Amino acid sequence: MASSNAPEPVNQQQQQEEAANKIQIYSTSNNGVSPFWRDKYEKDAKKYWDVFYKRHQDKFFKDRHYLDKEWGHYFSGAGKKEILEIFDCSFQVLMFWVIITNVNKQVGCGAGNTIFPLIATYPDVFIRACDFSPRAVNLVKAHKDFTETCVSAFVCDLTIDDLSKHISPSSIDIVTMIFVLSAVSPEKMPLVLQNIRKVLKPSGHVLFRDYSVGDLAQERFAGKDQKISENFYVRGDGTRAFYFSNDFLTSLFKENGFDVEELDLCCKQVENRSRELVMNRRWVQAVFRVTDGLNTSSCNKASVKVNLLGQENVKREIAVNALKESVNNFEVDLSESLASEMFGISSSEDNEIIEVNLRGCSLKIRVLSKEYQHTCKSTGLMLWESARLMADVLARNPTIVAGKRMLELGCGCGGICSMVAARSADLVVATDGDPKALELLNQNVTSNLKLPFVDKLITKRLEWGNRDHIKAIKDINKGGFQVILGTDVSYIPEAILPLFSTAKELISSSNKGNREEEDQQPALILCHIFRRVDEPSLLSAASQFGFRLVDRWPSSITNNPSKSIISSWFSENGSEERIPNSALNIMYFLVD
Repeated sequence: MASSNAPEPVNQQQQQEEAANKIQIYSTSNNGVSPFWRDKYEKDAKKYWDVFYKRHQDKFFKDRHYLDKEWGHYFSGAGKKEILEIFDCSFQVLMFWVIITNVNKQVGCGAGNTIFPLIATYPDVFIRACDFSPRAVNLVKAHKDFTETCVSAFVCDLTIDDLSKHISPSSIDIVTMIFVLSAVSPEKMPLVLQNIRKVLKPSGHVLFRDYSVGDLAQERFAGKDQKISENFYVRGDGTRAFYFSNDFLTSLFKENGFDVEELDLCCKQVENRSRELVMNRRWVQAVFRVTDGLNTSSCNKASVKVNLLGQENVKREIAVNALKESVNNFEVDLSESLASEMFGISSSEDNEIIEVNLRGCSLKIRVLSKEYQHTCKSTGLMLWESARLMADVLARNPTIVAGKRMLELGCGCGGICSMVAARSADLVVATDGDPKALELLNQNVTSNLKLPFVDKLITKRLEWGNRDHIKAIKDINKGGFQVILGTDVSYIPEAILPLFSTAKELISSSNKGNREEEDQQPALILCHIFRRVDEPSLLSAASQFGFRLVDRWPSSITNNPSKSIISSWFSENGSEERIPNSALNIMYFLVD
């Protein structure tokens, strides 16, 4: 009995060792935003919003026609009213509107998605609109319905500038803040409220709508290094979003001279039928009024309720309208800019096209836009200089892989080396450990390669040391690979041993040890810039798995350049111009 059970601990130990050897070369830490970036996001907030408007213009946000439906009784009524609206700062920057009886003044106007629907509904109003993004203000002025008789737009940052210098004190009846305050640092939110309180009448109201804690986007942020502080996050494009709890919101307004008149938690389920996803969106909708100094406990009488839009137990009118809405046509007034935040996928608008011109071919590679790379964990969504160099080498020296089977480790979304190799190799398998990088890689392969080359390139997921992944690749090519290539895959110390271990299992066993024809033996080629792993550490790890360095570049091992394998790749004139970074190194390994 004892002997039959003896192997169990060994198997468990082996499984633990194998699990420990599995690795992805992109970081999985979740430490939040560093102090450096936290300060930079605050300092450059205006710049990030200007970039946003430069990119999206006025095409991103739909017009807000729901204002009249939700709060029409505040806008209408006897007498002239002056309204200041702080609007869509979360994705429309600091936006305030002021409607004055016959005058409607807006601050934080964004692209004017609220200004012009209000003018259409209340043609007698005049709107004074301001935003701290000059580009957003210019978009308002360029709107087809803009006229100076109805709208005056100017630049103003409510966390710094004194609003009362632009608008007379105590002259505003209503302030609307629609997805505005969430874009402001929590420590500066009191400054904004104090600023707008200066221009509100003693009987004035604030109409508020913004993100709520528990919203789908916040849940997605929780798994990324994008947390700035409690409930405060940075998006991939550098703009920021705060998620409000009812208690925080009530305390914030009360401490700055406002009482709660209404407070709703709104929930809406949005279905993406094509991807079979159900997404829960949550926001807070509230009405605040200036504290009258007589009834400081009036917030206890506030109407606090939960609206479940599109579900039962809601106001009948809202429920009926929600059921009538088409899922595909529903208005995304929550202003989350990226499809990746709403649906967990990469939007084409998050990407940019890089054109790579090589000998005999031109590739258009879709990668993650530079403006989003600073918060991206995966290094595989970018195009590295080492990949550019090796793709150029393969294009100019097709004999390196001609008639051979090639495996690329950690190719990322670009896969340019694999695509070039597919023109002359018998088989190319491009691998990466990041599913998102592979998804983008497949798009790039499909858009750049034609028959018969596309049939020779296979993409597979490979976490180094993962037994299942390695077996799946062995099933594709049981004879092993004659060339294994890795570009910038050697910079994380913890990844080096799994890297060589995986390469050893997948490299071909044929022609090993033939010193007379080293350039024809199965080889592991690494191209990189030395960062966190130096050359001695790399060579030590390689030797543990039987890899022997036989050549390197730019400083060759042999004193005779004619004997150098790698130097022959750069033998033609003008080779220096092809090197994107002088710090790049190439190492050529054989297996004993």
